[in-house]
Amino acid sequence: MKSLPEYEALAAQAHGHLCAGQILGLRLALHGLELLGVEDPLGIDRKRLVTFVEIDRCVTDAITVVTGCRLGKRALKFRDFGKVAATFCDLREDRAVRVVALEASKLRAKELYPEIEDRNRQQMTAYREMPVGELFRHQWVRVTLGPEDFPGYKGARRVCAVCGEGINFERFTERDGKTLCRGCADGNYYLPL
Repeated sequence: MKSLPEYEALAAQAHGHLCAGQILGLRLALHGLELLGVEDPLGIDRKRLVTFVEIDRCVTDAITVVTGCRLGKRALKFRDFGKVAATFCDLREDRAVRVVALEASKLRAKELYPEIEDRNRQQMTAYREMPVGELFRHQWVRVTLGPEDFPGYKGARRVCAVCGEGINFERFTERDGKTLCRGCADGNYYLPL
């Protein structure tokens, strides 16, 4: 594992800037991996980890820097809950831990550094040094992954009976004897013009 300043440099490069959310995400991921005992997520342990993130903000970009989990590698899963939280799944040991940022950490940063007026700088400074117990809460959880959710899964490709588009990774619905993509079965997130 790298030092926090080394991860900060990588996070700033990946995200485009360094902010409090990036520091929090780095610390969150480091804590999750420490709890699991995963020491080399970018090397020997790279196929051992799947990470679920619950927000699409700065924190998530930092988590990917530490874990190496990416959407394109099928090792990063996004659940849009709007929470600064992530669940780290150790595929080898079949266990998972969910780590969530504490709301009180923002107030604690203000208490620690009242002389820093810029809220982002104040939180960055505090998040670098606050003990994990003041930043996060963790819970051991069970996450059930089907074979189609694992990195490297190769499955049959289906074609939607309505739109004719290809469907990968078993992401289809059978309805009235027809194979449907999730968009045609449940409604798309977009409206055709």
